[in-house]
Amino acid sequence: MTEKDRKRVHAFVIGRVQGVFYRSSTKSEAMRIGLTGWVKNLSDGRVELVAEGPPDAVDELLQWCYKGPAYSRVDRIEIQEEIPTKEFDDFSVRY
Repeated sequence: MTEKDRKRVHAFVIGRVQGVFYRSSTKSEAMRIGLTGWVKNLSDGRVELVAEGPPDAVDELLQWCYKGPAYSRVDRIEIQEEIPTKEFDDFSVRY
């Protein structure tokens, strides 16, 4: 897979996204579609994530992030595309 065949995003999810299994659900979804990266809660109530992999899969995860798991409410997502680095071996929850 060339760099052109990969996409990386750094995103901040804003809304009711803590205490509703958002991180673990994001990890499960990312692993299901074959992405690498990480997700974590921030002290201001947002969830931060970095996801990398095939462009279609990254887009699929972002679409899922707008919906999130049951009981979450996503008001908006701030997304920045970055240069893919291939630095991750899996998708993890960070603390």
